[in-house]
Amino acid sequence: MIVFKTISAKRLIACTGILCAMLAVGGVLMQPVRTALTVSTQRDLPIYCVDAEKKVCSLTFDAAWGNEDTGQLIEILGEHNIQATFFVVGEWVEKYPESVKQLSDAGHEVMNHSSTHPHMPQLSSEQMISEVKQCNEKIKAITGKEPTLFRCPFGDYDDAVVGTMRSIGMYTIQWDVDSLDWRDPPASDIVKRVVSKAQPGSIILFHNAATNTPEALPAVIDGLIEKGFSFVPVSQLIMTENYEIDHTGRQIAADDAAQ
Repeated sequence: MIVFKTISAKRLIACTGILCAMLAVGGVLMQPVRTALTVSTQRDLPIYCVDAEKKVCSLTFDAAWGNEDTGQLIEILGEHNIQATFFVVGEWVEKYPESVKQLSDAGHEVMNHSSTHPHMPQLSSEQMISEVKQCNEKIKAITGKEPTLFRCPFGDYDDAVVGTMRSIGMYTIQWDVDSLDWRDPPASDIVKRVVSKAQPGSIILFHNAATNTPEALPAVIDGLIEKGFSFVPVSQLIMTENYEIDHTGRQIAADDAAQ
């Protein structure tokens, strides 16, 4: 019995040493695998907002169906001397070409929201490109300007959508402040939500045919001005080169990201 116990202890020590060595080697070997998985699963994100030092933001409006309030929105923005960005669907352009021209003539950006408002991830790359190019052509025929910004219908995207847009020179734009005006909340709720959530570099989402947006918009603008914000269209807010996008969708200068 005594001999048996002595041998077992030695074997236990030996086995423990071997096991530790195996785990150590295994940890080293597994490390590159974990790193590779981290890199390969990183998403290709659109621009949700911009890393900005100054209190500047962009007001954006999606136009897909109705046109009840476009003229009033143009008037309100004009009174405050603000240039905004309108993302319009090609079919909307066909229905309301006079509104597209009014937006452009008033100094607002008219950008791309697809031609027929589909769920983009359900399309092939060729179909995505067709959707965007058709809309670009319709906008350019009225404004004389080629859109460079794209917003996905329903805010629905995946890596293929963002990559495909990049391949044809389009910047995919999301938002970091959603007014939720499409739910028709009271104007006071819209104002409180937007003013409280806006940060330097924010891209704020509204819609051109939401019930209470015209009532809320002046107070939103005044509230943001009181907090020290100024306004620029999205093309003037974003960086067009030497940038990275972090895991939250914030666009950062490449030099800053490297630090």
